[in-house]
Amino acid sequence: MPRPLGDLEDAVMTRVWQWNRPVTVREVLEDLQQERSIAYTTVMTVMDNLHQKGWVRREAEGRAYRYTAVSTRAAYSAALMNEAWSTSDNPAAALVAFFGMMSAEQREALRDAVRIVQHDDESAAEPSTEPSAEPAAEAPSAQAPAEPEAEEGSAARRDEPGR
Repeated sequence: MPRPLGDLEDAVMTRVWQWNRPVTVREVLEDLQQERSIAYTTVMTVMDNLHQKGWVRREAEGRAYRYTAVSTRAAYSAALMNEAWSTSDNPAAALVAFFGMMSAEQREALRDAVRIVQHDDESAAEPSTEPSAEPAAEAPSAQAPAEPEAEEGSAARRDEPGR
């Protein structure tokens, strides 16, 4: 689980996420300087820290680096919400309280998200209608289906920085 980003880390990551392309320390610095007085070395240190924490990857370009986000802001937000919810001593009550804080627009977005997840679950549960090239193997009757093994570097793991 990622720790919440600090204020300056969040300001830097916001730009990296919004721009959605490799960025340099100089580009981030110039944009941040529109809001506050900040030194190049400070931004460089923050971006290096974000790299060490697994939030950004970097590639050398001459004597500088270009930084790219490892995951999305949505994945970061989801991980924070999941951590807060899973550490509650009463997860159902925590969800009810959370939903109670939501605006009408946020509750509609939640309903849309639930519909999407339910549709994805239903699609995954439907048997394939395409003919198989191989004869169907008979499943052992006394055994539960084996759980699929997660591939190293799967999408779920890529969206969790620091893993």
